[in-house]
Amino acid sequence: MTLLVIDIGGSAIKYGLYNEGNLSDKESIETPETWEEMQDQLLKIKDSFSDKHVQGVAISAPGAVDTQAGIIKGASAVPYIHHFDIVTELETLFSLPVSIENDANCAALAESSLGVAKDVSSALFFIIGSGVGGAVVLDNQLVKGPNLFGGEFGYMFINDHTTLSEAVSPVTVAKQFSKTYLDNQEISGKELFELAKTDNLEAQKAVNDIYDALALGIFNTLVVLNPEMVAIGGAMSKEQDLIEQVSRRIDALLDKTNANDLRYQLKICQFQNDANLLGAAVHFLYQGE
Repeated sequence: MTLLVIDIGGSAIKYGLYNEGNLSDKESIETPETWEEMQDQLLKIKDSFSDKHVQGVAISAPGAVDTQAGIIKGASAVPYIHHFDIVTELETLFSLPVSIENDANCAALAESSLGVAKDVSSALFFIIGSGVGGAVVLDNQLVKGPNLFGGEFGYMFINDHTTLSEAVSPVTVAKQFSKTYLDNQEISGKELFELAKTDNLEAQKAVNDIYDALALGIFNTLVVLNPEMVAIGGAMSKEQDLIEQVSRRIDALLDKTNANDLRYQLKICQFQNDANLLGAAVHFLYQGE
């Protein structure tokens, strides 16, 4: 089966074709500013594959996606896709079956079915970007919860006033670092990590604080759910020493709490930028079962 796969993000829409576990024809466009513009762009994308015998459209999107109702609840960086029957409107637009799932859940589905977590039955996923998205897979099933908050690790408070998303997102931390130390000269999260590799003590502390917070967040989920694996995705997962830095801190917390018998694997997600597209296809195919 050939599917058009689409990943809606706050700044860009990525898309391509999926067939038999493979992605092809991958491209991206800037995220439109209105729902009307979005529909126009999506229809152009679909029409550009008119010779490919596309049989369905699988979408990854931000927000609390109610797959049964076909509605994206909550809020996101793309506000106009929320709180209406978006699946029905898109099926009318495309004249094809459409499925939508949350982006972090899509990443989890891809990694659990085809990637780093395919050989374990329980795994947690921390997807780190402008915030912290997450997903929970237990007994090979995605656990979303009755209010669709399963895996929303970013809401976790790690102290009296700071959430995990605020403490761990390189985007957020870099903005605060720029304001405090660089007279509002903005740098990216990637640039903050590069600066920390020099002798800049303030940048080193900022990055160490990120690792501390992430380790604490993962530790808290480990002792609640005891999964076989925790997988980290998003741009931050490209840092070469991430696993060593976070594992060392988690192990110290396990030792501090006498929870040394808890065993876990900490891995980097396999599919990186393709995870949401692949997971959207996996979700579409699962719905058909």
